[in-house]
Parts: sequence; structure tokens; C-alpha cells
Amino acid sequence: MFLTQAAPNGGVPSSVERVFAVERLVAGARAILAEKRTIASLSLPETGHADLTVDFSGHAEPRGRTLRILYDGVTGEAALMAAVFTGRMPSLALQDTATGEIVSNGVPGVEDSSTVLALYEAALAGVVTLVVSTVRGWGTKLETPQKPAAVLQLGRLVKFEVKSLAHTALRQLYRLCCYTPHWRVCWRFVPGADLWETQTLGGTNWQVLPDPGTHFYADPFPIVYQGRTFIFVEDLDHRTNKGVISVIPFGSDGPSGPACPVLEEPWHLSYPFVFERDGQLWMIPESSSNRTVTLYRAERFPDRWVKEADLLTGIEASDATLVDHDGKLWMFASVRDGIGSCSDRLSIFHASALHGPWEPHPGNPVVTDQRSARPAGAFVRRNGRLLRPVQDCSRGYGTGIGLAEVTRLDTEGYSQVVHATLEAPPDWPGRRFHTLNRAGQIEVIDGAAHSPRSRLLARRLQAWSGRRDLA
Repeated sequence: MFLTQAAPNGGVPSSVERVFAVERLVAGARAILAEKRTIASLSLPETGHADLTVDFSGHAEPRGRTLRILYDGVTGEAALMAAVFTGRMPSLALQDTATGEIVSNGVPGVEDSSTVLALYEAALAGVVTLVVSTVRGWGTKLETPQKPAAVLQLGRLVKFEVKSLAHTALRQLYRLCCYTPHWRVCWRFVPGADLWETQTLGGTNWQVLPDPGTHFYADPFPIVYQGRTFIFVEDLDHRTNKGVISVIPFGSDGPSGPACPVLEEPWHLSYPFVFERDGQLWMIPESSSNRTVTLYRAERFPDRWVKEADLLTGIEASDATLVDHDGKLWMFASVRDGIGSCSDRLSIFHASALHGPWEPHPGNPVVTDQRSARPAGAFVRRNGRLLRPVQDCSRGYGTGIGLAEVTRLDTEGYSQVVHATLEAPPDWPGRRFHTLNRAGQIEVIDGAAHSPRSRLLARRLQAWSGRRDLA
């Protein structure tokens, strides 16, 4: 038997409930878990035995093995709300009440941090993921510094709401003046040390791939084939907000032709993971909005691709990335179940052949951490080590790239260590980034930039600031 105990009355003060109501009305905020949490909760009976009790309140009487939820190391929903009031996600942990041992922990992510309700919903989604994974016998263990728990204060809520309203107004004004978000691809030739060795973006000569302004290019994947270099990118039209896959040919001096669309579907495509295998060229673009992971084959490289097979169906998987390891083919992707963040849960699948069948890792999600779950490019092998770039979304989507080493990968477990996190220096032509790759002598990374709707405004901003990312 598995029982849960909720905090009395859901644990949320009436003042916070009123804020939720205002955010639903003013900002159109919606939250499935937050609105149904008291209905879905179960109370412990006065008598009876439970094999496992998960205590959400922090003061349930232990019956059998009991695990309690900690938010920033503190029990009770007030600690969760206190963190949310500061505009950040709390760290989560499940603690064995008998031994004090942390059984599993994680750091959830959030796609939209503009409202208390959105933050609260994302935190609850993280709790559900952690509890389910732990009850199934897995869970995740992270080496993470513990943030001090905040104190629940109404003043912090008022401050957050005022700041949120101001940011909302500024974002709306920004959207009137600029296309947003706007990503750009930066590239450079690297005959020697690359970012995996230098671990810094500073002091490098990065070039910006020109774009038409009404489109952005992101998720660059370079490939060298028959002595020629090509970069595949997500090509999004701001006017339709829909992405296709395009390719840019490169020569010895840089781009040798314009971006040319090569793959389009009725749904949004991005992250064109392109690779060579079994004498063929393949691509697995992200198609999470179609709830599939689909394999395409180059019928005529680089501009004609045909659908080969759906490797996974009925799944919202972002940035699927493959790697061979110990006789198996492994697929890494950030997966969510319709709620919570798209970037804080890493799931792994394995197969003996490219076409599958693909089996989920029994410990999925093997990582619950907004700082290191979501893939950020192809795997790298250096000196016998298996490395993967990861997205660090701890300060928002695309705010950093972590350089991680996979220290265990098998059907019984998974572990990784993040050795460094890249941050944008002041002179780098971009403000955020989320994809890093290299092929041959070319290294690519994407960066967010401003793209004014008016070219006159763009020129004036560039002249005023001297920044080339404003052009």
C-alpha cells in the first residue's frame, strides 16, 4: 500500500489563493496541479498499515517506512511558497524520517517564471516526478549546494507581483519593437583547443551567421561529408512562429551560400541532430509538438530527406541525441508528461540497432535538474571519457551550457558530473545560448540577440551601443 498525506487545507494561505485568482484573471495563468492538489490528495486513515508513506506536510505520524518532502531542506508547503515568492525554484528532496538520509533529490525547472502560479505549478510537477521515480526504486541523487530556506512573508509576495507586472509590461513593449526570442548561430574555425578544453567563450574570434531578421537560426549541427562542411539549423519564421530545418554550406572562409530549407513538416521542427551511420546520413530533428521522435534518411544529401521511421511515439521528448556506448545505442532526451518544464528531466532509451525497438531506462527520469538535464548538442569523446553538453536553465531558458562527463551509463544506473558552466562574456555576440557542437575544424554555438522589427532602429541601437548583436 502506498499512501500520501497532504498539508492541512492544501498548506497555502488564503492571501496566496487570492493572488492565484488575480493571476488567472489578469495574466491568464493556468495550473492543473495547483488547482487540483487538495482534491487529488489522500489522507492517512486512523488505523491500518502502509508499506510506504510519503509525507507532504512534514508532521505525519510515521507508519512503516516514511519519506517526507523537503523544500530547500525544510518541510511544509510554506517553504515551497517562500522560495517561489523570491522568483526561484526550490531544491527538492525526499528524506527518510527514521534515518535522516536523503533518498533522492532534484532541482525542478520552469518555462515561465512571470507568475507565482507558474512557479508553484512547476515545483509541484517536480515533486510528482521525484516521488514517482523514488517509489519505483530509483530516484536521483545530486551533488548540489543547499540554498538557505526563505521565510514566508506577504511582503515578498507583494514585491514579486509588482516586479512581475512591471516585467510583463516591459516584455509587451519589447515585443512591439523586436522579434523575440531571436537566436543566432556563431561559428569559428578551431585548429587547436576548443571550448571543451578552454572552458570559456572569452578571447575568441566568433563570427555571426547573417540572418534576414524575420527569421532566426538556432540549434546548429555541423557535419563534414566527402570533404565538404555543412551546418544544419532550426530556421524559424517569426511571422508564423514555426520552425523548419535548413542547411548552410561552408567553405574555407565561412558560409559559401545562403540557408536553404531542406525539411518541413506540419509541426514545428528544431534541433537537427544529424549523423552518419551504416553508410547512410540520418537526421533526428526535435518534433516534440507532434509527440514523436522521428528518424529521417538523406535521399539526396544535403537537401532531400525522407521519413524513415518513428523511433518513439506518444512522447513529448526534446532534443533527442544518440551515442554508442558499450555495445548499445543510447538516446538521451528531455521528456515531460504535459506539465512542468521541458528542460529539467533527462530520460534515456537504449536499443541494439538504430531502428529499434527502443527501450526506456528503468530509472527514467535519470536526472531531475534544470541545470544539467536537457541535451545541448552531440556527445564528445576525449581521452577515453564520454562528455555531453547540457543546458543550464537555472537562470532561465538558454542561460548557460554545462560541460558534463558521463561517469556511468548502463541499464542499472546513470550518473554524470558537470565540470564547468559556460557563461556569456560582455564582448560575446549573444546573451544566451543552448547548443554547442563541433565537426572537423569548425565549432558552432547559438546565442540569443536583439532583432528590432525596424532596421532603422537596429542601426541606431548598434551605433549607440557598439554591439554587433543588435544589427
